[in-house]
Amino acid sequence: MPGDTLPVHVNRDSLHALEVPDAFETDGSFDIGVVNHGGSVHVHLHLDDDLSEIATVEASNHFVDGESQRAVHVSVEGAGEATGTLKIASAYGAETRYVTVRITEPEEEESTVEVDESLSEPQPREPDDGGDGGSATVAASPQLVVVGLGVAALAVAAALVVFVDDVVVLAGAVVVLVGVLVAGYIALAGE
Repeated sequence: MPGDTLPVHVNRDSLHALEVPDAFETDGSFDIGVVNHGGSVHVHLHLDDDLSEIATVEASNHFVDGESQRAVHVSVEGAGEATGTLKIASAYGAETRYVTVRITEPEEEESTVEVDESLSEPQPREPDDGGDGGSATVAASPQLVVVGLGVAALAVAAALVVFVDDVVVLAGAVVVLVGVLVAGYIALAGE
């Protein structure tokens, strides 16, 4: 958002008359505020080469209705300082004025953060209830995971015994059953 406005008055004293300051200084983007005090007029704006290196005017020719105002934005996007000339012409050159424009480096604002002494003290912690105060998630213990996997293994072994009528499959199912029982005993004994 521009902070400064360069005032340009057109048609105040006479037809196509231009009133502008001799010099203008800013530290960033700015607006050219054209105020038309008379009939409709075209206003031409041109930045010289020095200013054009870091600044851009949104358009060079502007139609300004009678008894109206118009703001033309000038974007400053380069780093560094520049001084140059802005040419302002009314009614296709009937009147022409030049403004020396100086663009300076913006002043660095000192940014500070105030730290309260209470930040150096340990903060009380809320007890961890394993959830976030109402969510349905429950932290699974390793014992529950082992029991769940054992039940799944038993289900697979039982399905194989039913569908495959073989002594080897039956022996494998018994081994799985024994393994699940041992894992369950170890899991429950660990609590």
